[in-house]
Amino acid sequence: METIGSQKIWSFFDRRGCQIAKNTAVRQGPGHRVGSYLELATKIAELQFLNRDHVLLFRGQGADHRNVKRNSSLKPTLFRGINGNPDRATLVARFAALQRAERFLVADYAKAKLLGVERLKRHRILRWSILQHYEVCETPLLDVTHSIRIAASFASLAGTATAFLYVLGVPNLSGAITASAEAGLQIVRLSSVCPPSAVRPHIQEGYLLGEYPDMAGYEQRENYFPYEMDFGRRLVAKFSFSPASFWKNDDFPQVARSALYPSEKSDPLYRLALGVKKQMGG
Repeated sequence: METIGSQKIWSFFDRRGCQIAKNTAVRQGPGHRVGSYLELATKIAELQFLNRDHVLLFRGQGADHRNVKRNSSLKPTLFRGINGNPDRATLVARFAALQRAERFLVADYAKAKLLGVERLKRHRILRWSILQHYEVCETPLLDVTHSIRIAASFASLAGTATAFLYVLGVPNLSGAITASAEAGLQIVRLSSVCPPSAVRPHIQEGYLLGEYPDMAGYEQRENYFPYEMDFGRRLVAKFSFSPASFWKNDDFPQVARSALYPSEKSDPLYRLALGVKKQMGG
């Protein structure tokens, strides 16, 4: 994955307004403080106007996780470790579990006669997208969204005094899957991957980010340095806010947990994912 900023990027740091920045400075900063959803949305509108070569996607978290260099780190679940990077045995086991989950997913998907089974069989990235989004097992993909409000709502669910919203810059999107050899990225639009009856991906306006080409197994992972698999390298901006006061304007209420996570009764793909997870021993 290439680090964003070979062309200049614009970001927020202090009260002087939007300014030219480097990715490392964004990652090392504390996060530009905003007081309300409207202020956040207004500043992101300015970011999109100035960073016109990139599409902006968002991720909300209750904490700002940092690597050993104290840079904000946004790693897929498969590449996360207690002390930074997982060891070889852990990675091999995770890739093996992912392959098992893919087989269960395809089999159960076919039995359920959901739309898109042939595409699911052909494209590994689509299988990974469903497994990641429904939290079946660790994958090489990172969940993001096209909605500022959804990302900020996710960040607020953590119940922490300070929440964070990350703004990531990606190449222009084209269709269900955008693959950029230049950026070393794949971007999956979940609404085009999951069947119409699947509620969660559509409510969350979800996207998945992954390496291009696919990180198919441990052997291929050995061709990369750990820092290369960190989507912090695509950060355009980082915002921080207090959930207790952030949603004070009733015109922009927080999205409720029940809306972000529809029940298995209303989401057949969630029911299927729970079945796959059960087969995995989870």
